[in-house]
Amino acid sequence: MVKIKFGTDGWRAIIAQDFTEENVARVTEATALWLKKKFENPSVVVGHDCRFAGELFAHTTAKVFLAHGIKVYLAKGFISTPMISLGAVKYKTSLGIIITASHNPPAYNGYKIKAHYGGPLGPELVQEIEDAIPEICQVDFKSVSFVIAKADGLLLDAPLEDMYIKHVEDNFDLKAIKDSKMNLAYDSMFGAGKNVMKRLFPEIYHLHGDDNPGFHGQAPEPIHKNLVEFSNFIKENGNISCGLATDGDADRIGLYDNEGNFVDSHHIILLLIHYLVKYKKQTGKVATAFSTTVKINNMCKHYGLPLDVVKIGFKYICGIMVTEDVLVGGEESGGIAIKGHIPERDGIWMGLVIWEFMAKSGKSLKELIQEVYDITGTFWFERNDLIIDETIKQKVLENCKSNSYAKFGKYTVSRVDDLDGYKFFFDENTWMMIRPSGTEPVLRVYAEAATKEIAFDILDDTIKVLLDN
Repeated sequence: MVKIKFGTDGWRAIIAQDFTEENVARVTEATALWLKKKFENPSVVVGHDCRFAGELFAHTTAKVFLAHGIKVYLAKGFISTPMISLGAVKYKTSLGIIITASHNPPAYNGYKIKAHYGGPLGPELVQEIEDAIPEICQVDFKSVSFVIAKADGLLLDAPLEDMYIKHVEDNFDLKAIKDSKMNLAYDSMFGAGKNVMKRLFPEIYHLHGDDNPGFHGQAPEPIHKNLVEFSNFIKENGNISCGLATDGDADRIGLYDNEGNFVDSHHIILLLIHYLVKYKKQTGKVATAFSTTVKINNMCKHYGLPLDVVKIGFKYICGIMVTEDVLVGGEESGGIAIKGHIPERDGIWMGLVIWEFMAKSGKSLKELIQEVYDITGTFWFERNDLIIDETIKQKVLENCKSNSYAKFGKYTVSRVDDLDGYKFFFDENTWMMIRPSGTEPVLRVYAEAATKEIAFDILDDTIKVLLDN
């Protein structure tokens, strides 16, 4: 029996190795039993993204729920994670389930559980489901007939893509974007955003919008090293105002300016706060993960907004969004949510907010970023995933825990925060952070400074110190 464990955002495993029909059925049975305990008449919306065998695993999931007498809204064709979360809200279901491994390499698939409010189910509730996973699924799900289930009213079609498009049309000034004469580009990374963006913006440049469940062998994560082709396309075209990229299940964002420069999520979060407060006159709390830029604090002070810094993992941001008035919630890895939508990461939604900002202001992305810098000051953020021996990794963490690091090369530590990892401040705007991977012999090392050169220099000095100890 394979021990199934949920990580920061769902269960993920290699297809046909641990991610099998039988194991998906086991997880679904635990979820079904949990639902029947928690809800009088439970229901669930189910879908899958573009990964290999997504439909098979989504149908297995639906059949196990149906075998337990639970009403299922089943999406036809691939959909994004935000569509499942929106579907849970619109259909008023108890949960949403999407078969996706998000930005992970193509060999993986996964299982995400979304709550009725349209965001990640709380970690303590996910733990209850994980603890209930049986050694074998007890129901004969393979004999479940979709035809009979539909006739009985237990299985309903869920046109989630149509629902999402209407939600976009109701909330954005798409005419302003289209009439702005901006030349826009979108790279779906072969992921679940491709159809909806072709429907919303058929006239713009679309990259990697064909069907390729192997993602050309590359993890569909919207970071610059995976998007060099997109960056070069923008540079070579010479007439593209902005490029948007989303990951495999379209909940993370990557962004490029008109010169093909990558705009990271730290800058996107700051742009969103600036636009929503100054231009749209909105207000509310800001919630960000521990690894995001300290410039968010400057921006919040400038606009008089309360700020919560939480542990890394969008579930912690979502927990605040469902109980408080949150304007923007975001994390370093490209997952961002805003007020007026769902408490869920949504790469397409965030991209459309930025495009609307550009259209309404008549300014380029670089000009809008300069508006942010005028408030916060300039900065550069960099991250290095250091693959090291587990013994050295544990020694480094012991040194962090015992406050053994007073300097990293020429950089003297003034204070340390340890909310989730270890953040060493050299001054209030310059810092380096060490955070271990929970599953691999990897140390993630982050740095923020006023310039790119200083950020890289901090990382170089840090790595020398870590490997010398």
